[in-house]
Amino acid sequence: MNNNNTHVFIMAGGVGSRFWPKSRNEYPKQFIDILGTGQSLLQITYNRFLKLCSAENIYIVTNKQYKALVKQQLADITENNILCEPSRNNTAPCIAYAAFKLAAKDPNANMVVSPSDHFILYEDVFIEKIKLTLKRAEEEPVLLTLGITPTRPDTGYGYINFDKAGKDGIHKVNRFTEKPPLEKAKEFVASGDFVWNGGIFIWNVQSALNAFQQFAPEIYALFEKGKSSYNTSREQNFIDEYYPQSPNISIDYAIMEKADNVFTVPANFGWSDLGTWASLYEVTEKKEANNAISAQNIQLEGTENCIIHLPAEKLAVIRGLKDYIIVDDSNVLLIYPKQAEQEIKKITEKLKSGNQSHYL
Repeated sequence: MNNNNTHVFIMAGGVGSRFWPKSRNEYPKQFIDILGTGQSLLQITYNRFLKLCSAENIYIVTNKQYKALVKQQLADITENNILCEPSRNNTAPCIAYAAFKLAAKDPNANMVVSPSDHFILYEDVFIEKIKLTLKRAEEEPVLLTLGITPTRPDTGYGYINFDKAGKDGIHKVNRFTEKPPLEKAKEFVASGDFVWNGGIFIWNVQSALNAFQQFAPEIYALFEKGKSSYNTSREQNFIDEYYPQSPNISIDYAIMEKADNVFTVPANFGWSDLGTWASLYEVTEKKEANNAISAQNIQLEGTENCIIHLPAEKLAVIRGLKDYIIVDDSNVLLIYPKQAEQEIKKITEKLKSGNQSHYL
């Protein structure tokens, strides 16, 4: 595998509404030191991929409003390596933009597409699996995704059913299933034929463009119009005008669920998508009574299995809470049961529709 031929696109444009109120529109979770390591999730992800390729081959795809934040957190990144979306249209348009831009620079390049806000405990295993998929992507016109070996029947993830007869640890994908009900998730995990869809994709840029042309022709035609603009001073003007016209659709729905050349590598590298407070709780070191605490001044009584994030200067006295999310951030205090955390996103939607966006 040629490392100079490998390019990584890190998607960092989301608002992380399930992590509200810590994650806000102006400063979403990928820019926050949510793990307490001294680095934001974006910085951790960027540094992880430096083990795979050079900094000049790592790109950040983000919303236009976060460009300054990206430059502030990644001092070495060049202007051309920050792709700025003028609107939020989900992952398919975002990846199409990346593919067309890369093809204009290097038509034979291989690309890795990754979220910016995932936790990966065993980074060396992760990089080893990426290299394995890149080798296959270089040799054959296939679309690959890393499959996360499930640790529980979680209904919050998409599942990938794969053919057990694989080659070199790479298996043909039979089908994708979005967020199944609990009973179905239990069946999937028990069968051993399913992995979680972690949203990490690997392919040759030509394989990606062919897939867009075949399965998402509307998106392909839109971004092809900018062929002469990519990697020039005209690129942003083209994107500002045409990107908002693209459909709002995920790469899974647009391509992966339709294509018949999709393969996965089932892997276990200590993964969490850090999509919710409970997922952060799972990977955070626990203190007294199994509480995950990010606070300087706190007194607990009869409080257990909670995740607590408080400002350093605030004293909190908490009694009698079990399995709760407790977050005090700026102008919002959230006290919410962990088991109902999927409803937090609905709260943010309600605030938005009720003209209370100053809380978001």
